[in-house]
Amino acid sequence: MERPAWAPRSIDISVPSVARIYDFYLGGSHNFEADREAARKAMEHVPGLPKIMQANRAFMRRAVRFAVEQGITQFLDIGSGIPTFGNVHEVAQSASPGARVVYVDHDPVAVAHSRAVIAENPDAGVVAADLRKPQEILDSPEVQRLLDLKRPVALLLVAILHFVEDADDPYRAVAELRDALAPGSLLVLTHAAFEGIPLSQEQVQGAVDVYKDIRNPLIMRSHNEIARFFEGYDMVEPGLVPMPRWRPESENWDPDEEDPWAFSQFGGVGRTA
Repeated sequence: MERPAWAPRSIDISVPSVARIYDFYLGGSHNFEADREAARKAMEHVPGLPKIMQANRAFMRRAVRFAVEQGITQFLDIGSGIPTFGNVHEVAQSASPGARVVYVDHDPVAVAHSRAVIAENPDAGVVAADLRKPQEILDSPEVQRLLDLKRPVALLLVAILHFVEDADDPYRAVAELRDALAPGSLLVLTHAAFEGIPLSQEQVQGAVDVYKDIRNPLIMRSHNEIARFFEGYDMVEPGLVPMPRWRPESENWDPDEEDPWAFSQFGGVGRTA
């Protein structure tokens, strides 16, 4: 397998990565054959995975615009993945020039490509770190340089928590991040669930098993389990709902015209008191 020039020498390109699989679903080019093979295997069980990821990105953009409308100009995007068109800094800074954004990921390709994308942007930074170690993120030079944690921040955990196993206590990590944020901060979150997917749980389990086989377990949580991540937050209307139902951009939005796969994950926004 030939190594592309942009691939860091430190990574094993024969081992799939969830960040690069996500990039493949979105039509990106920063992925390897191992990633594409894993993605295709998962799509044999859940063919709508690309549509689900596109709905994730659309939700994220609506939530970022909402945050700016609320006067928030600081963003901490953990599990940010490989940049594609319409990233957080692009959406936020187009709505509020000077908005500050810190991306966090532990995938070397995601980190390297993110740094290349924001190299000329003084109001954006990248941290190589893991959600499971929130204090390392908060203490990082980029967070210290760019974000004033005494002022409201929008914390984005989009399509990341379902890759954190219960044994790693994701609720603790989210609570630690919440406790570091100023009143009026927002939590923007999406999460995979069996509820809403237009397939049987047995069919979806086939895709879950693909991620388990590549040592990136996909943890499907119930609506109630996902809602627990918002403890200490006041939910923004309409609450924790299938992603397209969260503040659709068009007043004439018709759920019957939406791709059914787009409803396959829950999304919500909470505000600290």
